[in-house]
Amino acid sequence: MVSPDFSRAKWRKSSHSDSGGCVEVACAGGVIGVRDTKQAGAGPMLAFAKPGWAAFVASAAAGHFGSDDSPQ
Repeated sequence: MVSPDFSRAKWRKSSHSDSGGCVEVACAGGVIGVRDTKQAGAGPMLAFAKPGWAAFVASAAAGHFGSDDSPQ
């Protein structure tokens, strides 16, 4: 997958993010980008196709991830 230009993307983070372990999410060219908020855009970014991101969000909402960060 080729990563599109995220330089003009509108990055969002959850209003529940206040512990310092936050990520930001943006969409550009049909690709979802995820980055560490603490890096202020200077760190690496993960890129997901929309179906993969949708599957991750649905699994997280359904509680399929344990508190120890390992899939269950």
